[in-house]
Amino acid sequence: MGVAQSAPSPHNLCMTYQLTDLKNHVVVITGATTGIGEATARELVEQGAKVLLNARNEAKLKEMVASFGDANAAYVAGDCSDPDVSRNIAKTAIAKFGTIDALVPNAGIGMYGSILDYSDDEVNRMMRTNYEGTVHVIRACLPAMLAKKAGDIVIVSSVAGFRGGGDESIYAGTKHAQVGLAGGLDRELREKGVRVVLVCPAGTETEFAIGAGRTPGTPVLASYLRPEDIAFQITTVLKQPRSIRTHIWTLWSINQQS
Repeated sequence: MGVAQSAPSPHNLCMTYQLTDLKNHVVVITGATTGIGEATARELVEQGAKVLLNARNEAKLKEMVASFGDANAAYVAGDCSDPDVSRNIAKTAIAKFGTIDALVPNAGIGMYGSILDYSDDEVNRMMRTNYEGTVHVIRACLPAMLAKKAGDIVIVSSVAGFRGGGDESIYAGTKHAQVGLAGGLDRELREKGVRVVLVCPAGTETEFAIGAGRTPGTPVLASYLRPEDIAFQITTVLKQPRSIRTHIWTLWSINQQS
């Protein structure tokens, strides 16, 4: 004769971890037309989010919006290190979608070599894009998040922000600046409902630094991270329940030495 089985207690049932649904989430992405930015935009639209895209390449921005659909995407072309461009990015996102839920400052330039290898204009462009572009787009988009006491700022930095190599001193300096910025912002904004996250990939196979220290087709690139790896981490951050926050993510491919 079988033994009667009692019903399991509700407290013993395994509950599925509740992730945030990104449907209709409004996300601003800079550096959106190539590499990590493009992969992140595509991943977010697949998740049901709305995206405001920024980069300098207007033709590619138009192509991406057409691909995603006008209901899901809009763009502002221009250099986000210009405060007026960044203010227009925030204004356009709010006018189109009604709010800003998250910001991914991703615009970046990399140049490998000696501190003496590049012109003043090239060096200044990298410093402005990597750091000032991050600061100004945050300043522009943050008020919308503070108004509703919720939001995410996911800064795409680099492992170089923690230890720069001998062939990337200026670039590493811009990434150190992003790390310092994010640390201060985390302490400033956490209690106001805005989470600040650093996503710091190692080498990634993109157009980044091609012609400025990297050569297309170099075999080592095949061992690097893929843009989709970083896009996955960004969307993972955005899907975390509001009850938690993670501040620093470093990413390495299985073949890279940390």
